[in-house]
Amino acid sequence: MNLIHHISDSPLNLSIVQDIIMQNKKLELSGSAIQKITECRKYLDQKLKENINPIYGINTGFGSLHNVKISSENLSKLQENLVMSHACGMGNEVPEKVVKLMLLLKIQSLSYGHSGVQLATVQRLVDFYNNDVLPIIYTQGSLGASGDLAPLAHMSLPIIGKGMVKYKGEQLASSEVLKQFNWKPIQLQSKEGLALLNGTQFMIAYGVTGLIESFKLSYFADLIGSISLDAFDGRIEPFNELVHLVRPHNGQIQTAKRIADFLEGSEIITQEKNHVQDPYSFRCMPQVHGATKDTLKFVERTFITEMNAVTDNPNIFINADEIISGGNFHGQPLALALDYLKIAMAELGNISERRTFQLVSGNRELPAFLIDNPGLNSGFMIPQYTAASIVSANKQLATPASVDSIVSSNGQEDHVSMGANAAVQSYQLIENVKSILAIELLNASQALMFRFPKKSSLFIESFLKSYRKEVKFASEDQIFHESMKTTVSFIDDFCIENIMLFD
Repeated sequence: MNLIHHISDSPLNLSIVQDIIMQNKKLELSGSAIQKITECRKYLDQKLKENINPIYGINTGFGSLHNVKISSENLSKLQENLVMSHACGMGNEVPEKVVKLMLLLKIQSLSYGHSGVQLATVQRLVDFYNNDVLPIIYTQGSLGASGDLAPLAHMSLPIIGKGMVKYKGEQLASSEVLKQFNWKPIQLQSKEGLALLNGTQFMIAYGVTGLIESFKLSYFADLIGSISLDAFDGRIEPFNELVHLVRPHNGQIQTAKRIADFLEGSEIITQEKNHVQDPYSFRCMPQVHGATKDTLKFVERTFITEMNAVTDNPNIFINADEIISGGNFHGQPLALALDYLKIAMAELGNISERRTFQLVSGNRELPAFLIDNPGLNSGFMIPQYTAASIVSANKQLATPASVDSIVSSNGQEDHVSMGANAAVQSYQLIENVKSILAIELLNASQALMFRFPKKSSLFIESFLKSYRKEVKFASEDQIFHESMKTTVSFIDDFCIENIMLFD
């Protein structure tokens, strides 16, 4: 097994990123990446020697200070000042897995040879990644427009021996960790601070982390929904492919087929029914879950483009002999995609909670609240309350952040994306959906036991056999919080092959 990922022109995708993460691969710059970084830096140095005109961010101030020319002897100090002054994050610490992905994506972006950074700077980011030296970054501070300035400043502080890092479970001063590895602080050259701080790596790292989790939860929504359908003594006819071929949305067709496959061979689904139709939360799973799948594919295309893009400013084009100040740092494509992701995933949680509600309502010969002796036992009454509470919280989180904007930098940056807020919201929302689905699984497993001796499909029975080793049938009241937390862990620990997730 190759446990090294080479940073190169080969594009990243979700499957590659997932493999890098799951296999804990180390990073290594390819020969072509080293050449591009080196040649771009050489070009920029030569350009500064020849050109006396101001070049934004290289020998000028930043933002509304873009007209202030900086002398050549102060260019290094300019970049160090930029990193320090922009490290103004507040709020909670960014999760370590998101920080590590930020490092990977920043390395990828800088490797294309359009940013003008030193090779040593990119190599130091590689060293941080490979040795799990993870900068302490905060969730608040980015407007998602001039790049993720504050978060990326905190990411960059340890490069110059400042700020804090997490290393071996401890929060330490970066200067102390640099000494442990015998690494000297990098002396930033012209443009380097701007190259590090301009970029969308905070937004996209959150987004990719959430999107990978969303694909997994999309699979679980279909599986858990199938268990609920059987436990509710539902009908299989709405999942017949004929229904979906006349409304051929890809996600809808995929969902119907997956649910039909999950339930193939079930004794319960094929038994004679006393009812003609099921509630929408069961019958319309292909349409609702499928719409989320189609959204995930749209978001995936946007994120893949961004993962493999140059998003700092200005951009250096050696072959064209141009240094151009543009706006590739603006997060609008990500902001819109992240808001769409939030809405789509909130709907998976919304319909899941409705199935849980149906299961505990005492219908279809199931006992009220899925417990013996209801009244003496409250049973699964309150887990549904919790799911409903989380669903409503998600409705609030799903409110689009991208419709907002605010003026900054003394009016120079007069439109911002708010994609960073959307990114942080999406992370919490997706974790919430996992909890909602866990509550449905807890209820569906309990409900299916009341169908004994009839059995579900071999696949579902095998899945539940593993699950019930962790969470037993509840014959009387207990502390259901513990079962709910165990179910969340069960979902977290359940591995699904990439081909099942992303294809």
